[in-house]
Amino acid sequence: MKLSVARARALRRATRGAFFLFFTQLSCLAQQSPSTQPSDGSQQPHGQVIFSRSIDENGQTTTTTGPAAAKAGGQAVTTPTASDEERIALTFTGYDMDVHLRPAQHSIAVRAQLTVRNDSSAPIRHIPMQISSTLTWERIRIAEKDEAFTVATLNSDLDHTGQLHEAAITLATTLASGATLALDVTYSGVIKQSAQRLLAIGTPDEVAMHSDWDQIGVDFTGLRGFGAVWYPVADVPVILGDGARVFNEMGEQMLRMSGARFRVRLASEFPHGRAPNVCVINGHFAPLTVTDPQDAAGEVPGVATAAIDETLGFAAPSLFLAARIAKQAENTRLFARPEDEGAVEDWAASAAAVTPFLRGWLGGKPRSPLTILDLPDPEDEPFATGALLAASIRQATPELLDGTLVHALAQAWLMSPRAWISDGAATFMGTLWIERENGRQKALEALESGRSALALAEPVSPGEGPGQVLAQSIAPVYYRTKAAYIFWMLRDLAGDSALQASLKAYDPAADAASSLGANAGPGTFEKLLSQSGASRDLKWFFDDWVNTDKGLPDIAIDAVYVAEAQTGNWLATINLSNSGYASAEVPVTLRSAETSVTERVLVPGRGKAVQRILIHGRPTAVQANDGTVPEAEASVHIKTLDDQPAASAH
Repeated sequence: MKLSVARARALRRATRGAFFLFFTQLSCLAQQSPSTQPSDGSQQPHGQVIFSRSIDENGQTTTTTGPAAAKAGGQAVTTPTASDEERIALTFTGYDMDVHLRPAQHSIAVRAQLTVRNDSSAPIRHIPMQISSTLTWERIRIAEKDEAFTVATLNSDLDHTGQLHEAAITLATTLASGATLALDVTYSGVIKQSAQRLLAIGTPDEVAMHSDWDQIGVDFTGLRGFGAVWYPVADVPVILGDGARVFNEMGEQMLRMSGARFRVRLASEFPHGRAPNVCVINGHFAPLTVTDPQDAAGEVPGVATAAIDETLGFAAPSLFLAARIAKQAENTRLFARPEDEGAVEDWAASAAAVTPFLRGWLGGKPRSPLTILDLPDPEDEPFATGALLAASIRQATPELLDGTLVHALAQAWLMSPRAWISDGAATFMGTLWIERENGRQKALEALESGRSALALAEPVSPGEGPGQVLAQSIAPVYYRTKAAYIFWMLRDLAGDSALQASLKAYDPAADAASSLGANAGPGTFEKLLSQSGASRDLKWFFDDWVNTDKGLPDIAIDAVYVAEAQTGNWLATINLSNSGYASAEVPVTLRSAETSVTERVLVPGRGKAVQRILIHGRPTAVQANDGTVPEAEASVHIKTLDDQPAASAH
């Protein structure tokens, strides 16, 4: 997911502180790939794919797949064949892809066996599939039969070019609700850097190009999925500037794909002597096998191959391939450009500095070492997914590097398929690091910086909008901001030891098995917390904050009555109310000139609570909430008591 410039600045403030070789490699790789089937018995794409590549008399790349050549293109149409309802209905549950890159030509050729499912309540007649507008649909087959298809160009900012090529086939028999279909598709084309979608809305050239840096090239290939749609998707066209629709559709698509099986066999050609040495697919480091022929003229390209077979979490499939200087640090692999090699030592020092802190909260070591990949330009916008941080490796203050690496390493530690665990816990760890280095108040200020956006997104009441249940959330303000608050509240409710034990016991594979996707359940974390030694039953909390979305609480101090007790002690009776629908346990602090006393008070949704506190000295002020519980309005409430009349004590 993208780490915006604004977020980086916020973090800074908060922390301040030939080709026969290819045929041979691809054929062997296909034969060696596992052919396991999912436990539910549903059909998954499988099989061996062999490409034949050549250049026609016009200098264009042509593709032959299987025993015979297929004419590329389909029937071009000006009006799309498929409807938005059909696009929304289609969910991709399996990808089995053979990907061939020719970086010197910026080209990609793919044969993919796909499994799609109709997730709507009605049958659908058309199967729409979209790829970047610089890619061409060549062939679509069902049950080993070629299918006729139309191709329409859609204006959509899900791709960096601002357009998508949508292929649509018309089925002889409708695809019933809940039914699946296996497809065999072939497409190819070029992917060069393009910032057309950003330029079209008036973004300055430099900013646009440093944001949309996706491309296929010899020294660097970076394809982030949404931004450079290199794999088939089905979504409604959306345009930047239409509120948050582009980002919501990206999130919706990633949620629907969660739980899909994703297999890739990659083969990339490279000029002699310029082999790539780092490959990361979907945030996972993929070891490369490199063959570089030693022909005298250097005309035969080398081939680098890699493969991955995984279950997708909440992330867009991504592909990175580069030639960099490799360095090692604690729990970290760094791949730097030669001109940035001098900054590697600072990054390595920060990785070493934050590791003991992360180990104390998350366990002995990350599930995968973090891969840090140097982007082509120092001004390029960072990107993070899984155990990958693609960012410019340049000189920076230790405070900024420490904060960045706490977040990135935490994600590598957890590797959760659920965004609210992966991003939320990583953001939580970032604020804990701020607390450790700069004090609790700075950490609470970092939390507060995102609360207003969360308050705007949340429904005022459950009846006024659905909100987003965390397990099915698609917006960062929920799975990052709200989730970080939830971990802070769990810290207060269960204690550091219980929360640490739960995070250390967290198993992403077990959590994935408990259901992902648009109908995802709550996952395993509540059970882990109950087994961790937490002394309280937190079912009410998970019901109101995690498993449903009841919006945010809205606490008020309605009245405070003070009475002198004896021997200099005073008793304060504090009346609280909550006009929100989510219950909240907040710290309530009573202060006098001599001391302060804090008690935690549970204020039910749409309810009231009364708390009595005994304190030495006449009370001067009451504070409800300290900023750890997000509210619809301010999250800190202070009532001064200097002029409060004293009542008689009973």
